[in-house]
Amino acid sequence: MLLSFDLVGEILDELAEAFPPEFYQDLNGGISLLPECKEDPEAPPGELYVLGEYCSDQMGRYINLYYGSFAALARREGWTEEDWEEELYATLAHEFTHHIEGLAGERGLELKDAQFMEDFRARNGE
Repeated sequence: MLLSFDLVGEILDELAEAFPPEFYQDLNGGISLLPECKEDPEAPPGELYVLGEYCSDQMGRYINLYYGSFAALARREGWTEEDWEEELYATLAHEFTHHIEGLAGERGLELKDAQFMEDFRARNGE
């Protein structure tokens, strides 16, 4: 099931409101749903998609989620609306974890993500 960009934005807004206010400390750029599909540059085309990113740069600290990446997976895997909600929540929680770890000077999830990519490359003979 392919949900519209606007409906996904509404779902994301509802999910974001469920997180404690403390999670938003110093997240001055907030959370954005962007229309594009972002493939992982380290994987073969169509294999892995970037669903979200935590950014900390000259523009501040913010979270981007990529509607097009979610839509690509939804098409490939035949998602239901419940699947959309679960994936949006999991991705938002993941990016919040990067944010909170960043504030604390920790890198645990960043290292775990790097290990995931290393394992992916090893499985795919790269």
